[in-house]
Amino acid sequence: MHFPELVTYAWWAVAFRWLHVIAGIMWIGHLWYFNFTQTPTMPKIPQELRPGVSRYILPEALFWFRWGAMLTIILGLILAWWQREALQTIEIGLGDHVAKSAAVGIGMWLGAIMWFNVWFIIWPNQKKNMGLVQVTPEERTRAARIAGLASRVNTMLSIPMLYGMVLGAHFY
Repeated sequence: MHFPELVTYAWWAVAFRWLHVIAGIMWIGHLWYFNFTQTPTMPKIPQELRPGVSRYILPEALFWFRWGAMLTIILGLILAWWQREALQTIEIGLGDHVAKSAAVGIGMWLGAIMWFNVWFIIWPNQKKNMGLVQVTPEERTRAARIAGLASRVNTMLSIPMLYGMVLGAHFY
């Protein structure tokens, strides 16, 4: 590879890495906001003010939450392909005994599980909870509980996921 091509390659690699990190901050930041700020604070808000949170803040936060998840996974896959590490990462370094592939691969798989939870468990249940999908009051209560539990699972998975990503990117 000649110098101009190398510079172009390096520029795009850095750009995609930063976009991936920024999207991840958007996603995990909202995840932690829901679990450490909004959910514990809602019982303290007077009953007559709660609809404002549900009608205005929650839909907007969920928009950025789920699209942050989508951007993070897409950009992460592009990065892995760009660096010619996609297969080793997906295989979690099995067989090649590369610690970086193992660390990032575990982070990638945890991130994929979290992404699935966002799009196929949390979001469909939050649509019921917010009234975007008409359900009975019992179904709404159940949907809120399922979304909350899946969100807490994602919060717990985010810690080893971030550890694997940071370890793989900076230690090896």
